[in-house]
Amino acid sequence: MHCNTSQKGFTLIELVIGIVVFSIAMTMVFSVIIPRSQGSVDPIYQVRAAKLASALMSEIRSKAYDENSNPSLGAGPCGDNGSACSTTLGAEELDGSTPDRNLFDDVDDYHGFTIDGLLLSDNSAKYADLYANYNLNVSVVYGGDYDGTADGATNAKLITITVEMPNKETVSFASYRGNY
Repeated sequence: MHCNTSQKGFTLIELVIGIVVFSIAMTMVFSVIIPRSQGSVDPIYQVRAAKLASALMSEIRSKAYDENSNPSLGAGPCGDNGSACSTTLGAEELDGSTPDRNLFDDVDDYHGFTIDGLLLSDNSAKYADLYANYNLNVSVVYGGDYDGTADGATNAKLITITVEMPNKETVSFASYRGNY
């Protein structure tokens, strides 16, 4: 009696070769997918940074040009009404204490403002609470010749808001506020 049975299946060598080919294919697929997935959050960071800077820039530009000018009270622009424009940029300190965020009344009060600054009309919440892992810095300088650098001309202030996103990229937003 002679049995002629044929065996079906894979040999050990065929299995090992299959595993190696599969591993190489998966390595190539993941090397393409992972960098793309890490970069997919960048637009979200950029949108949040733009939203933060835009809200703060709108607030700053809505303020009076200088401590010595207040057109809404009929005082007119500084330099034209007999009072010189302020030479000190930054918030006015009251009794040597930390400046009260709710008393920022002119553009240069925001000079040196950071992410640790309080939200407007809220003496407990900070921008850092809403924008975790972001950094923010506001710079206000006289820039009357409109070339993006500081100068002594007092007819315009250059407002620059620099935002560092959680991925350590930095974006800057700049605007001028004229003396009117």
